[in-house]
Amino acid sequence: MSGGAASRLLIKSASGVLASFRGSPYRSWYVSPFRSLRPCLWNGASWRAGVGRVRTATFLNSLRGILALLLVTTWSGHAQAESCHIAPQHAGVAFPVDRIDPAWGCRLQPIIDDFTTANKIGPTRTPLSESVYVYLLDRPPVAAALMNRLDLGLYKAETRGPGRYWGDDGEGTMGLVELVYQDPHYRLYYLEGTHHSTLLPNIIGKAVVMLRMEAVKDATGREAVETTLVSYTRLDNPVLAGLVSLLRPLVGRTVSRKLTKGIEAVNQLGLEMRRDPDRVLFEATDPPPLPPEDVAFLKQALATMSHPSNMHGKEPVAR
Repeated sequence: MSGGAASRLLIKSASGVLASFRGSPYRSWYVSPFRSLRPCLWNGASWRAGVGRVRTATFLNSLRGILALLLVTTWSGHAQAESCHIAPQHAGVAFPVDRIDPAWGCRLQPIIDDFTTANKIGPTRTPLSESVYVYLLDRPPVAAALMNRLDLGLYKAETRGPGRYWGDDGEGTMGLVELVYQDPHYRLYYLEGTHHSTLLPNIIGKAVVMLRMEAVKDATGREAVETTLVSYTRLDNPVLAGLVSLLRPLVGRTVSRKLTKGIEAVNQLGLEMRRDPDRVLFEATDPPPLPPEDVAFLKQALATMSHPSNMHGKEPVAR
């Protein structure tokens, strides 16, 4: 038999074998739920090549789904941010509310738009240099400890994370304070707290506090800080929901008194630091002392305050 004849015979035999599979009882063995994913090996394709094409298509489809989800989420976020608009003017004072994070805006806006009480205090003048005022403002535990040790109040404060503090005024009000925004002239805070008293039922609520500060000179030419504070408070008590209109005046006076008392305590601290810096330093270092970095700052600040002739000298630097 010639080589050409042998080749034709082999091809014919192979064709017959393949054709026999079409009607063969083994056809059911080949059928598979994944048949559409199997490449046709008789057309020169390999199994690996087919799997590669399937995986590529699956990956592209997944990527399209992820991108679509991101677009929808981003659009929803922008739409929500636009719906949580906060006016820049509050009690006649402009605040940079356009600079706060949009997520914060959507937490503050319901309190501002649906407040139970709104208060404005100031402008009030605190007899402290701007550097010392800001240092104590941004470190509530230090300010509270000094006020407590100098018998200016029963304040307590603890750090609960970056820009997050727990506070207690010693007169029934306590809660968490979170810093929302800060720059050299403004602070915006979010508060959640409770108030217990004999005149009111236990009150649970949220508040937004906006603070504007400006460095000024007092009548003697010494440095001071002028502060204006605007606050919005909203009650969260379901039990008191129907009594809000009746309780609003009483709650408003309570909130105003608390804020005023806090500002007055800061003013008294500033006056005490000027009048008796040695006593302030003693209380700061009396066991248990304040943290070393706070004691170092106070030493430098008190030394400057006790020598008015040096008030134009080097300011203490917060670290």
